[in-house]
Amino acid sequence: MIDRAPAAGEGGFAATAEGWTFAGTLTFADATAVFEASRELALPDSGVVDLAGLAHADSSALAVMLALKRRAAREGARMVFASIPSGILALARVYGVEELLTI
Repeated sequence: MIDRAPAAGEGGFAATAEGWTFAGTLTFADATAVFEASRELALPDSGVVDLAGLAHADSSALAVMLALKRRAAREGARMVFASIPSGILALARVYGVEELLTI
Protein backbone atom coordinates (compact mmCIF):
# COMPACT_ATOMS: atom_id res chain seq x y z
CA MET A 1 0.00 0.00 0.00
CA ILE A 2 1.27 3.47 -0.88
CA ASP A 3 0.43 6.32 1.51
CA ARG A 4 1.51 9.08 -0.84
CA ALA A 5 2.78 9.03 -4.36
CA PRO A 6 4.19 12.00 -6.22
CA ALA A 7 1.92 13.63 -8.76
CA ALA A 8 2.82 13.33 -12.42
CA GLY A 9 5.85 15.44 -13.29
CA GLU A 10 7.07 15.97 -9.73
CA GLY A 11 9.41 14.10 -7.49
CA GLY A 12 8.60 12.81 -4.08
CA PHE A 13 8.72 10.12 -1.47
CA ALA A 14 6.05 7.48 -1.04
CA ALA A 15 5.58 5.20 1.95
CA THR A 16 5.12 1.52 1.16
CA ALA A 17 5.10 -1.64 3.27
CA GLU A 18 8.83 -2.06 2.50
CA GLY A 19 9.89 1.49 3.37
CA TRP A 20 10.00 4.72 1.43
CA THR A 21 10.56 4.98 -2.30
CA PHE A 22 11.43 8.02 -4.33
CA ALA A 23 10.23 8.72 -7.85
CA GLY A 24 10.95 11.69 -10.10
CA THR A 25 13.48 14.49 -9.89
CA LEU A 26 15.18 16.08 -6.92
CA THR A 27 16.91 19.32 -7.86
CA PHE A 28 17.32 22.86 -6.54
CA ALA A 29 13.97 23.71 -8.10
CA ASP A 30 12.01 21.26 -5.94
CA ALA A 31 14.21 20.18 -3.01
CA THR A 32 12.45 22.34 -0.43
CA ALA A 33 9.00 21.18 -1.50
CA VAL A 34 10.10 17.53 -1.56
CA PHE A 35 11.60 17.77 1.91
CA GLU A 36 8.59 19.58 3.34
CA ALA A 37 6.24 16.96 1.86
CA SER A 38 8.36 14.18 3.41
CA ARG A 39 7.57 15.56 6.87
CA GLU A 40 3.99 14.38 6.37
CA LEU A 41 5.19 10.77 6.20
CA ALA A 42 6.00 8.68 9.23
CA LEU A 43 9.56 7.41 9.02
CA PRO A 44 9.69 3.92 7.53
CA ASP A 45 9.69 1.12 10.11
CA SER A 46 12.27 -0.71 8.01
CA GLY A 47 14.48 2.38 7.89
CA VAL A 48 14.96 1.88 4.14
CA VAL A 49 14.64 4.68 1.60
CA ASP A 50 14.94 3.33 -1.96
CA LEU A 51 16.16 5.87 -4.50
CA ALA A 52 15.88 3.62 -7.56
CA GLY A 53 13.20 5.89 -9.01
CA LEU A 54 15.32 9.03 -8.78
CA ALA A 55 15.33 10.15 -12.41
CA HIS A 56 17.43 13.32 -12.12
CA ALA A 57 19.23 14.91 -9.20
CA ASP A 58 21.76 17.55 -8.31
CA SER A 59 23.60 18.37 -5.09
CA SER A 60 20.37 19.41 -3.41
CA ALA A 61 19.38 15.72 -3.37
CA LEU A 62 22.35 15.11 -1.10
CA ALA A 63 21.19 17.93 1.18
CA VAL A 64 17.71 16.38 1.40
CA MET A 65 19.18 12.97 2.19
CA LEU A 66 21.29 14.42 5.01
CA ALA A 67 18.28 16.30 6.38
CA LEU A 68 16.31 13.05 6.41
CA LYS A 69 19.15 11.33 8.28
CA ARG A 70 19.09 14.15 10.87
CA ARG A 71 15.33 13.76 11.24
CA ALA A 72 15.70 10.02 11.77
CA ALA A 73 18.40 10.58 14.39
CA ARG A 74 16.22 13.11 16.24
CA GLU A 75 13.35 10.60 16.23
CA GLY A 76 15.60 7.75 17.37
CA ALA A 77 15.13 5.86 14.11
CA ARG A 78 17.51 4.17 11.71
CA MET A 79 17.60 5.28 8.07
CA VAL A 80 19.57 3.77 5.22
CA PHE A 81 19.44 4.61 1.54
CA ALA A 82 19.26 1.95 -1.16
CA SER A 83 19.98 2.40 -4.87
CA ILE A 84 21.86 5.67 -4.41
CA PRO A 85 22.74 7.04 -7.87
CA SER A 86 26.47 7.06 -8.59
CA GLY A 87 26.50 10.84 -9.09
CA ILE A 88 25.12 11.41 -5.61
CA LEU A 89 27.65 8.99 -4.12
CA ALA A 90 30.43 10.86 -5.94
CA LEU A 91 29.25 14.16 -4.45
CA ALA A 92 29.08 12.58 -1.01
CA ARG A 93 32.69 11.42 -1.39
CA VAL A 94 33.80 14.93 -2.40
CA TYR A 95 32.01 16.46 0.60
CA GLY A 96 33.32 13.76 2.95
CA VAL A 97 29.87 12.50 3.99
CA GLU A 98 29.66 9.18 2.12
CA GLU A 99 29.72 7.17 5.36
CA LEU A 100 26.55 8.97 6.48
CA LEU A 101 24.64 7.66 3.47
CA THR A 102 25.87 4.12 3.01
CA ILE A 103 25.13 1.04 5.06
